[in-house]
Amino acid sequence: MARDGFDVVIAGASIAGCAAARLFALSGARVALVEQRPDPAAYKVACTHQVQSSAVPTIGRLGLAPLLHRAGAVRSRAASWTPHGGWLRFPADAPPGYGITRRRLDPILRALAVETTGVEYLPGRGVVGLLRDRERVDGVEVEGRDQKRNTLRARLTVAADGRDSTIARLARVPARVRPHNRFVYFAYWRGVRSPPDEARLWLLDPDAAAVFPNEDGITLIAAMGHKARLSEFRADPESAYLRMLDGLPDGPGLDGAERVSKLIGKLDVPNKMRSPARPGVAFVGDAALATDPLFGVGCGWAFQSAEWLVGETGPALLGDGDLAGALDRYRRGLRRRLGPHHMQIADYSTGRPMRVNERIALRAAASDSVVGAAIERFATRRGGIMTLLDPRLAARVLRAGVRYAG
Repeated sequence: MARDGFDVVIAGASIAGCAAARLFALSGARVALVEQRPDPAAYKVACTHQVQSSAVPTIGRLGLAPLLHRAGAVRSRAASWTPHGGWLRFPADAPPGYGITRRRLDPILRALAVETTGVEYLPGRGVVGLLRDRERVDGVEVEGRDQKRNTLRARLTVAADGRDSTIARLARVPARVRPHNRFVYFAYWRGVRSPPDEARLWLLDPDAAAVFPNEDGITLIAAMGHKARLSEFRADPESAYLRMLDGLPDGPGLDGAERVSKLIGKLDVPNKMRSPARPGVAFVGDAALATDPLFGVGCGWAFQSAEWLVGETGPALLGDGDLAGALDRYRRGLRRRLGPHHMQIADYSTGRPMRVNERIALRAAASDSVVGAAIERFATRRGGIMTLLDPRLAARVLRAGVRYAG
């Protein structure tokens, strides 16, 4: 058992922090879950909500799946349209992800974590300092709304405090920042005519748009423009947003639909990646890897990174084992699994035109179900970059390229 009674202290009670808290506690650890916001129903606003199918196994291990079903979460499969062939031929039986708003998801997951034996929830407290044992982080100093401070010592400190992580700043763990040349405006609608089991993405080269169904008949519709169009949106966001939606091929039917939220804009969402672990501290979710929201990977990676961290470090924490070695395995594993995805997404988020090989591959995926299935696995992050480098797949893409050139 750690000093002060805690094995792990986690800063941030959103997806990654709550998932890590529950999984650590289920393994037998004593966890302090620190959250700056005092309201247990607080939720993240700037999010597209889609949970990729790659994270569904983690949701099952958390025991969260039945709660999502009771909350009306939509099981949706990916669908994508490009100007290079139209709709891609994704498998109709591909594993579905989840569509559920953060307004519903965050409180459900937080309650599940807080009710887990071994988790002590500390809302309304922000991290203001780190405790150290030489070069190793040894816990945190927190401050409440009454400005009283206290210390929480633990063998492992977990930063689940978002892309602008306070713990990263205090621990001097900078992020590598890659530019993002798109912006996003989104709103929630009711009564939209769009397949209720499809999370639709338009890659318009260079603009993009998304239609993601959620619970209670609510649909999130996002317009993601290249920054060359930013002045157009700033001059009249409402009109520019509707113009982009109106121009979508096979776009959502909005006749008779009702917009049930304000139009929310996020003008700058840089891609950030930092070292997932240093001595005594680990980063999960957006604190480790914050990526362009266009492909809807943030929620899924928050769940998965939490599970990977617990899987590597839990045995060392509870058995007084080699925590440094476990953190190093987590660091290398997260980079191996998600680093190539992050690099591909960050590269595309520069707003560059699609390359010839990409256009050919997408055209092939619109006519060839085998190519479509491979791209679906990669796009939903169930498969790595090697999924697209299979020589047998290359031959099918090449044949499509010959037809395209002809």
